[in-house]
Amino acid sequence: MLSLKEKDRPIVRKLLCAGCCARCVLRFCCVGTSSAYRRSYQDLRKELLAFISEENSPQSHDASGEEKTVAPPNKRVRIDEDPVTPAQTDSDICPVCLGVLQDFCDPTFAKQVSDAVKKQQYEFDSLVLTVSLPAQMSVREHSCWLHVKKEVREKSMCLGKEDVIQVKDAFKWAVQGKIGQELGAAVVANSPCEVSVGFIHPETEEDCHFLANTCPGCFKPTKNKASIFTRMAVVKALEKISEEKFSRHYPCPPKKANTRCTALDTTCLHTSIFIAGRYNKFSRELPQTPWVIDGERRMHGSVEELIAAPLLSSFRADGFNFSSSGREDVDVRTLGNGRPFAVELLNPHRAKFNRTEIKQLQEKINQSSDKIRVRDLQIVTREATSHMKEGEEKKTKTYSALIWTQKAIDITDLEFLANIKDLRIAQKTPLRVLHRRPLAVRQTHPLHEHHLPEQTPLHHKAVHTGRHLH
Repeated sequence: MLSLKEKDRPIVRKLLCAGCCARCVLRFCCVGTSSAYRRSYQDLRKELLAFISEENSPQSHDASGEEKTVAPPNKRVRIDEDPVTPAQTDSDICPVCLGVLQDFCDPTFAKQVSDAVKKQQYEFDSLVLTVSLPAQMSVREHSCWLHVKKEVREKSMCLGKEDVIQVKDAFKWAVQGKIGQELGAAVVANSPCEVSVGFIHPETEEDCHFLANTCPGCFKPTKNKASIFTRMAVVKALEKISEEKFSRHYPCPPKKANTRCTALDTTCLHTSIFIAGRYNKFSRELPQTPWVIDGERRMHGSVEELIAAPLLSSFRADGFNFSSSGREDVDVRTLGNGRPFAVELLNPHRAKFNRTEIKQLQEKINQSSDKIRVRDLQIVTREATSHMKEGEEKKTKTYSALIWTQKAIDITDLEFLANIKDLRIAQKTPLRVLHRRPLAVRQTHPLHEHHLPEQTPLHHKAVHTGRHLH
């Protein structure tokens, strides 16, 4: 039974007479029990009609079956004196939800959504259901609220706009359990896997046009939006417009709609997965990222492509973003413990891997090429990648270089280098990056009291901090 009280009877009658659907009636009666919205539409409507047709006997019952003592005659709801009957038939479109809570809350639509998700071949244990609605639904909701508000005010009651159950919530309560059951997954409030259901309506601009005239500051054209009547803009305008002005420009209750909402294609999106590790580069002909100059690619392959290709395949991701703690020139090898890197995998269709599978994935990358090798491969959080970028400027790297000179170097030359106290190096923009950087001379920070370690005459080390060579 529905948890309706005697005080709800005039509201139910008023809403049904306005053509509202059964679930919208429950919303404006502030019925917050999810099981009520999961019931079939026919059963709900039948029970609501029976509820308003009950006689005003001294011992009246509410919709929950409890006995209620009716107020004295002078305060009774005058239902039997109101000749108006509910206006909606089974084929009519609800003027508030525009059919969303009529036509899309049954098992057939839930299965349609589930089948669309299955076709996209995602692997998940839980999901969050998101819903997008036409912007003018907020206008119609506001109109209906003002219509009901007048009724409850006359009965010395109060109905806040925030007390009304939202269409999105009512829709979710009605279908998410069926969708979860079809997919074998829990539908929760927060999940990395998002299933989106959207609705559109052809009369959006017609319903919202008056708001653009009364609150022009709320509607500004944007490059990414096809229409100025976005949901946020409409909500902002409704907050500014007075009830009196709204009622002058828009009917209360809302007028009947000519067409129903249409459901958009169901879409799925999984939050990014981050894979981190360290890489060694053994080739002097391999850039870190694809090397493209004036639209022409130079050299074949790159470090990021060799690492990302097996990851994309295994996680079945739509794309990736590669980042690392600094970078090396194309002809410079990366030895030692390797350079830290992270790969953001966009919209992965598979997200869960155990340690053994990650180790196998690391071996797959290493076996795919002799130009690179990765180690310490692991799944990390987004926050962990920020620590890697911090280390790019703070940690010290050591570089080795082989030097040829026109004359032989003796011990006196090495003593001269060791005695340098403040060393500055001025570097012109390298030729290889002139196509994307201005020609300039950049100086490093001075190096104080630094003594080069003893080396053989042809082999010296330079210390590199961040991007400054000392």
